[in-house]
Amino acid sequence: MIEISNEIIQNIKFHAEETYPEECCGVLIGKFDVAGKIVFEILRVENSREDEKHRRYLIKPQDYLNAERYARKMGYDIVGFYHSHPEHPAIPSEYDREHAFPFLSYIIVSVKKGNAVEINSWVLKEDRSEFELEKIEIKNKI
Repeated sequence: MIEISNEIIQNIKFHAEETYPEECCGVLIGKFDVAGKIVFEILRVENSREDEKHRRYLIKPQDYLNAERYARKMGYDIVGFYHSHPEHPAIPSEYDREHAFPFLSYIIVSVKKGNAVEINSWVLKEDRSEFELEKIEIKNKI
């Protein structure tokens, strides 16, 4: 399970709509908890992909390192990532599976005609064979 505020969900959706028809991406900053993960904030990251930005995203190593340093400085962890799927469902692609890490959350927003219409969170199985849908617990405030 991943716990996240409604405000953060809205910010992720807004980011996805703002970058449409390209994919957006960002980092989920929070804590690992016995019940799952808690997200306290997101960090927007530029999609550094040079081609196919409408169906792929890339986070530069320096951007990842900066996010890791920021999380540590705040006493938090990177608990996952988010990105959008313009004109596609909020389910991970094979490309997503090949580039994901087990245990982290991957929030995907489906954007149809410029509007965020669906949001799901996924966790890659430890054997990397497939993603499992993760329950999103939306709170008014965290």
